[in-house]
Amino acid sequence: MCDSLVFCRLRAHRRPLADRTFMPRLPLDASNLPLLLLYGLMLPVTAMVPVLPDFTAQRFPGLGQFASHLFMSINMIGALIGAPIAGLLSDRLGRRKALAVLALLLNGATLLGIAWAYARAEIYGLLLGLRFVEGFAHMSALSLLMALGADSAGKAGLGARMGAVGASISLGVASGAPLGGFVGGINPLWVPIGGGVLSILLAVAGFMYLRDADATRQRPRLAMAEIVHTLRSRQQLLVPLAFSFADRLTVGFIVSTLSLYLGLVIGFDARQIGLAMAAFLVPFSLLTYPAGHLSRHWNPLAMMVSGSVLYGIFLAVLGFLPGESIMAAMAVGGVIAALMYAPSLVLAAQYGGEDCRASALAAFNMAGSLGFAAGPLLSSALLAVFGLVLAAPYPAVFVCIGAIEVVLAVVVLVMVRRGRLAADGGQTSIEGRTQ
Repeated sequence: MCDSLVFCRLRAHRRPLADRTFMPRLPLDASNLPLLLLYGLMLPVTAMVPVLPDFTAQRFPGLGQFASHLFMSINMIGALIGAPIAGLLSDRLGRRKALAVLALLLNGATLLGIAWAYARAEIYGLLLGLRFVEGFAHMSALSLLMALGADSAGKAGLGARMGAVGASISLGVASGAPLGGFVGGINPLWVPIGGGVLSILLAVAGFMYLRDADATRQRPRLAMAEIVHTLRSRQQLLVPLAFSFADRLTVGFIVSTLSLYLGLVIGFDARQIGLAMAAFLVPFSLLTYPAGHLSRHWNPLAMMVSGSVLYGIFLAVLGFLPGESIMAAMAVGGVIAALMYAPSLVLAAQYGGEDCRASALAAFNMAGSLGFAAGPLLSSALLAVFGLVLAAPYPAVFVCIGAIEVVLAVVVLVMVRRGRLAADGGQTSIEGRTQ
């Protein structure tokens, strides 16, 4: 029995100690924090591209082309290992937040280690080892934050949420390279130092404010073997994985062969090449979220298939355009890329399901990483082959790379028409619309 009515009311409305927090309030909805962390995570990765010569041949004289290129490639090898481990652990334990924070801390520590190795170490192998670990940590954090972003879709819908996830990633990619060029122009050492400090700050923000979705914490836990078996049984997941591989293959082609073509054949200088890349990346980044939002009303599989056909045509035609038309064509290509990238993210998250979502998105990232690695290799091999029989081999390479997108889209469409693949995860037909 209370001694006074006022005291009773105060005691009834007092929050339990476990619910009270003395941390400052986050100035945005906590469900949107994964988007901010994804943007910050991408900055150090692309910021390292402009300072690549400083960390390789200029720092270690006598390095050959292969050893210099290994600085970027070994990072991707680490990423290919990190993605499945992070995805499987996350779906097995249901602890995405804790794993993401650890991955961000490891990413920051290795970036700071790279800065130390650049300044003090005389062994190139040590720098490569740190790059391997950095790739492992980066892709682990990327896959986990993508899953956290998908888990918090809520009423906004998976389409809008994955569109926002894709926009955060692409905006980070688009802004990281020029930022790295500016900072690296002052001092190359500041790029990994800044990236390391940023990643650690992101880990602190994640520890304070990230939260695992209730469904992720409460659902029954599958053993890792069961997760792998479940993913293998969901054959429709192969569709966004295949498109992820093909799309990132074309990105590898764009950053390597297309850049060489613009410089050696069209006659662009470094500034014009940068503007051409910006013409592609800016609309791609800005339109990824609206494209994901559209997939709430349009069939995402139909968007991905039709977008891939248009994207393949864009790549094939690009090799025949005069220099004055390149900028406009790249901008159109960026619009088309956004219309196909967002739906592929939506389908990967949708087909993976709540029980295996992190693993499905990790597989999506693995397929993309493999494609990115294959792009320069395939395009350079095609260039060498066509160079033996054609005076102007570049246009033929453009056609072949574009044909990959078109053929993949046609194969998926035929599979849907013949009933071998359930359109939209068995929810709608390809002619229909998502609800």
